[in-house]
Amino acid sequence: MEQLVQNFFNIEVLIKVYPMLLKGVWMTLQLCVVVVPIGFLGGLLVAIGYSFHNRWLNALLIAYVDFFRAFPPLVLLIFVFYGTPYVGLEVPGFVAVLIAFFLNTSSYYGEILRAGIESIGRGQWEAARSTGIGRLQTMFYVILPQAMRNVAPDLTSNTLEVIKFTALASVVALPELLRMGRIAQGITYNPTPLIAVALIYLAMLWPLVRVLSRLERRMLVKQQ
Repeated sequence: MEQLVQNFFNIEVLIKVYPMLLKGVWMTLQLCVVVVPIGFLGGLLVAIGYSFHNRWLNALLIAYVDFFRAFPPLVLLIFVFYGTPYVGLEVPGFVAVLIAFFLNTSSYYGEILRAGIESIGRGQWEAARSTGIGRLQTMFYVILPQAMRNVAPDLTSNTLEVIKFTALASVVALPELLRMGRIAQGITYNPTPLIAVALIYLAMLWPLVRVLSRLERRMLVKQQ
């Protein structure tokens, strides 16, 4: 038991490396604050584009969504960061993460929101348009609120997955939480920092899961 504590729950090691872990937490929070909103907005644009029912536009959007949902996000990130210098572009690690995650997450958000919009009956569109409001106003004030309630569980799950995906940023040497945990492990020759990283992720995501689940239940109750 003592050996287990020394190897995985060593307080002395944790005290030594906690400044590094705090730096990683800060970078992870920055990524989450930026990646989730831009991915959602990109997905919203994709879903709204579908609603125009333009043959050529839909074909382009389907190709975009299918390609980036099938393309592994890790490989996409490596391609953006290490491939762009060959075309004369120097992309910083943070920007590379944003680009790769935007392309990936917007395709998932777009497909989820598209399904939500299509779940709304045609009568809702016609009733709203009969009052004299425009197509975009109908979309934002009538259709989208109902659509988001219908797909609230999927949006919640996808958002949590996006937050966990930020750990991939370590591939481009961005000092996010997982990378700092690995560096700390290499310095101390002890896995305690990685256990701390796992517990920090749990502490960050568990309250979010509970809050989002409660909001989801409230939205579903209102819908009924």
